[in-house]
Amino acid sequence: MASMSDQSTPATDSGGSDGFGRSSSSDSSGSAGSGANGGGELIGQIAVSIRRERERSGLSMAELARRAGIAKSTLSQLESGAGNPSVETLWALGVALNVPFSRLVDPPRPVVKVIRAGEGPVTHSERADYAATALSSCPPNARRDIYRIEAQPGEARASDPHMPGTVEHVLIGAGRALVGPTEAPVELGPGDYVSYPGDTPHVFRALAPDTLAVIVMEHI
Repeated sequence: MASMSDQSTPATDSGGSDGFGRSSSSDSSGSAGSGANGGGELIGQIAVSIRRERERSGLSMAELARRAGIAKSTLSQLESGAGNPSVETLWALGVALNVPFSRLVDPPRPVVKVIRAGEGPVTHSERADYAATALSSCPPNARRDIYRIEAQPGEARASDPHMPGTVEHVLIGAGRALVGPTEAPVELGPGDYVSYPGDTPHVFRALAPDTLAVIVMEHI
């Protein structure tokens, strides 16, 4: 059993060999959850971000831990939201995952764009009864693959994240469908359009028989 003098000795290295910013001193500014409010929320957000980026990169937990120079048990605790990582640990993970530090502590919000039937910029032909609505312009150096979808009501088509930077564009031709990010899909009808990140989990669920759609996958 440690003596009282041993128990009262403050830790001097907030970076700790286990990769967490724990310290028995009152100054915990080197750790992610040191703020007066929202510490638990931030740690939970970091846990989700690390797991998302690791899965997106196709790395096992053991491989990511090796690349970042931390113990696999430490990474496991981080992904479960049980750890309080130091800045140094997060930087090492960011480098190993090839993502900015900020993506682990403040990840970008998915951009979902919806254009309903009858909306959007329209140009008309002078020679025919023909109108074109611009739904999305193609970014420079991007590649787009086009698919026609035929779906029936029932179990949703759940898709795993595609390559980083992928964007999906969906236009409903007939029927109705629930489409978009798994956590917040959008209900669409004939003529409705949505775009959303394809490098996060997403779904397509037909809500009406013989639902038809066009999906454009954009790769940068």
